[in-house]
Amino acid sequence: MLFLVPDLQEEHLSKILAHDWHNYFVQFVSKSLPRLIAILLVAFILQRIVKLFVDRMRHRADRLVGNSQRAAQLRTMASIIRATSYSVIGFFSFLYILSTFNINLTPLLASAGVVGVGIGLGAQSIFKDMINGIFILVEDQYNVGEVVTIAGLKGTVEDLSLRVTTLRDGDGTLYTIPNSQIATVSNLSRDYSVASLPVSVDASANPDRVMALLRKVAAEVRSDSAFKQVIIADPDILGVDKINGREVIYPVNLRVRANQRDPVLRELRRRIILAFEKEGIPLGVSSNMLIMQQKADPTAPPAAPTIGA
Repeated sequence: MLFLVPDLQEEHLSKILAHDWHNYFVQFVSKSLPRLIAILLVAFILQRIVKLFVDRMRHRADRLVGNSQRAAQLRTMASIIRATSYSVIGFFSFLYILSTFNINLTPLLASAGVVGVGIGLGAQSIFKDMINGIFILVEDQYNVGEVVTIAGLKGTVEDLSLRVTTLRDGDGTLYTIPNSQIATVSNLSRDYSVASLPVSVDASANPDRVMALLRKVAAEVRSDSAFKQVIIADPDILGVDKINGREVIYPVNLRVRANQRDPVLRELRRRIILAFEKEGIPLGVSSNMLIMQQKADPTAPPAAPTIGA
């Protein structure tokens, strides 16, 4: 009889464990599981709502052809809202899931606070990045899609967050710049751009004739159907700007829409070359490239003819 007592105890203990597991499973299925499904379902619905809202903002930005600044602002806000909303939804969903499994959050939050203090002391630059990023957004210094020069780098803003700014330059190089390193911003796309072309003409040309021709060519470029919606003001011929030896500089300025300078300047250069060639006006040569020609001495005897072999 003494040898049966341990067996009875083990059987009794296994029954208790089986009963406890059964009760835990029934309680989990009846209470915790529906709550867990509800949390995940709410998180999924919120994520879809945020995605729908962000997609609408981006589609609206794509339709704003005539207002590039407003379109850039919408794209920037869409990126910020998407990243921030997903982080908040994921964080609160994680906390509710832990509470569903009866995990005490007080020690976890306390330890997270201690870790947060350590991270704050060891990574102050991250907070500087975020603070500077907030000021960039609030002050509307630049937006996604604009051409800027920041931290000594020039390119198109591809992405903007509270911590970093991503630039893409002309040859395709992608730069990731922490916002704390941005002290000065040169925005080349805000409101409008100025297509400025300094035209070099030889000093022998009549200045009044040159300016009249430049004004005519610039007006033809603006009236062209391909550039009528790009050039937003009459051309400005400033006159004689510099004289370098035999070289005279005549600046031509055209106010164009943001990021539309290059095609206008290319067409303007082409038409100026053709017009000057047609009118017989010589283009200027830099003083560093002047070729000094020595006049022949009239008293010198003529050179003896050379007879070829």
